[in-house]
Amino acid sequence: MTKPLPKINTSSLDDLFTTEEQRQDAKLEKVIKIPIDEIADFKKHPFNVRLDEEMESLIKSVQENGILVPVLVRPNQKGNGYEMVSGHRRKFAMIQNGATEIDAIVRDLDDDQATIIMVDSNIQRENILPTERGFAYRMKLDAMKRQAGRPLKNASQVGTNIRSDQLLADEIGESRNQIQRYIRLTYLVKPLRDMVDGISEDGFKIALNPAYELSFLKVDEQNELVQCIQDTLATPSLAQAQELKRLSQKNELDEDKMVDMLMDVKPNQKEKLSLKMEEINKYFPKSYTPMQKKDIIIKLLGDWAKRKDKSMER
Repeated sequence: MTKPLPKINTSSLDDLFTTEEQRQDAKLEKVIKIPIDEIADFKKHPFNVRLDEEMESLIKSVQENGILVPVLVRPNQKGNGYEMVSGHRRKFAMIQNGATEIDAIVRDLDDDQATIIMVDSNIQRENILPTERGFAYRMKLDAMKRQAGRPLKNASQVGTNIRSDQLLADEIGESRNQIQRYIRLTYLVKPLRDMVDGISEDGFKIALNPAYELSFLKVDEQNELVQCIQDTLATPSLAQAQELKRLSQKNELDEDKMVDMLMDVKPNQKEKLSLKMEEINKYFPKSYTPMQKKDIIIKLLGDWAKRKDKSMER
């Protein structure tokens, strides 16, 4: 009886007809040009791309020099195109300059690896809004927790008690408590988040510590509070926010209590002038933030006052 031939472990054609140097070079990441319309934004990207002064400067720089650092993308999980990991602002600047392709590095990354890189590449930027920081910390912390829960190859069965939030705190130079304060901002409804970020169309602002307390209110209570703020033209102080939280936890909070509390005159409270944004929006470009509008109004009032003083001297 004829014995079957032994199986031969054949090499690939690449191994047969390329040198070791060529094979190693093929494994290196390279910068390639990718059509911009094939790159989707990172899912739930926490950092908004705003057409502000910083972006206008980037657009001008890209116009003169192109992008100095390639963007980082990963293959789209659906098998078509790519997903941006790092480079949303550079992509926007390229689009504003009419570009159709962008220099990119393609890297295979799982969701958690991509999330961590995305956050790390943005978190040290200037002008990050408080709630953007909160969403970024929350996304990275969740990814770190999932990674910590996966068994490592050749790892000991004995685990460690190092908390993921402590590792994150050590990385970014914040305390664990401060990180949790920022993360709690993500539980606010959007109108309250806008007040924390200072971009509310009505010009209302809420500081970080009161916002932390308000984040424990139920969603319907937060929406009622937004309406009360608009009706009373007042935002809660830290003490008031803590009282609102206490009443909510006892299921004793209602709209009447909110209004009564906000109507109380706070210590050192000064009279304020409030303008509705819809009354003045028509005079400004759509890209202007409430703070930019305020600065221009104050400057124009200063110019008006100077002209008035000169006319009275004549």
